[in-house]
Amino acid sequence: MRSCLLWVAVVVLVFTGALWADPTVGLVTHRQFQAVSGSGEQTYAETEKVILEGIVLHNPSDMLNPTPDDSITAIYNLSAQWQFFFQGEGDDHAGTAVFMGQLYDNLPWVETGGYSNGEWIAELTRLNAAQFSPGDRIRVTGYFLSYKGKCNVNEQHNKNADHDFTIELLERGVGLPKPEVVSLNELKDEQDQFVFDPNRLVGAEYYQARLIKIEDVNVVDPNAWGPNGELVVTDGTRTLPVKLGRGNGIYPGSFNLTQPFDVIGIVDQESYDLTSGYRLYVMNYDGNGQVLAAYEHRMADQSATVDPNE
Repeated sequence: MRSCLLWVAVVVLVFTGALWADPTVGLVTHRQFQAVSGSGEQTYAETEKVILEGIVLHNPSDMLNPTPDDSITAIYNLSAQWQFFFQGEGDDHAGTAVFMGQLYDNLPWVETGGYSNGEWIAELTRLNAAQFSPGDRIRVTGYFLSYKGKCNVNEQHNKNADHDFTIELLERGVGLPKPEVVSLNELKDEQDQFVFDPNRLVGAEYYQARLIKIEDVNVVDPNAWGPNGELVVTDGTRTLPVKLGRGNGIYPGSFNLTQPFDVIGIVDQESYDLTSGYRLYVMNYDGNGQVLAAYEHRMADQSATVDPNE
């Protein structure tokens, strides 16, 4: 009888432990995490949370506005947002975005509430505790959701602490990867449509969330210049959208690229059809007049140091 009771207790403990166990977590490469189907749908589903390592590509505040305002009630308006890209190394030819928003409850399907201004500032303080910078090697652990063609680490629109992602600084100052030189005919076909390869071996999907350089292009309409604006560049045959960030060098009147120039940025995708909608995200500009790029990205291109991806 005593052994029977002991067996029952063990079963109860095991069952209870299973209920309270941490979600499954897997150390994966960016390529594994960003895998897609023939229709562009994200396919990674092996674990509930992932661990990814890579090189930080930019300052989050140069991409989205992190200033909180919990008075906003407009539907779909998340108020403050925080996001950055980090890139895999070596054979891990891919990258991932990490995202957090303030007012998730402005999304019609979210019931968990949003962050107050004070809570949001506390979250940013927690995430920036490592004080990571572009060129640092980090480890990110968290839940994830797909969004318009890419799989992002995020809180799954849930501000509860059990959905927090974490960022660990592994090594400071490793250095930004040298931007890969890519021609527009590698990204677009003869009809100026994006090349989509579900195996992610060629085309825009191959370069998604990575730092690249496109040479000898012109701006179609410079009037689109400004913070958060979207330009179109062309090589005379093919075109590519260039999304501008909110770095302090992008402001009305700072456009001075009147001759053919190079552009360095991060390949992004936002499209509901999941096989198009790629763009080059340029976070900042230092006004040099020859290369449209954030200063640190231009310096990485000119650097004689060893590329950590080679």
